[in-house]
Amino acid sequence: MNINKPMYYFWIFVISIIALFTGEIATVMMLYLILVTLNAIHSTIQNFYDDWKSRF
Repeated sequence: MNINKPMYYFWIFVISIIALFTGEIATVMMLYLILVTLNAIHSTIQNFYDDWKSRF
């Protein structure tokens, strides 16, 4: 289950709004990097799983 683009942009928007109200703009950048990294890790693991599943 890969995160689709509208949901991804929704979460970025929510994090941005929270950061604007709290004044933590650096937090938006860090959380964005975390989301990008987790999405990449999930895609890699999904590819490994699909490859492993096709072998059996």
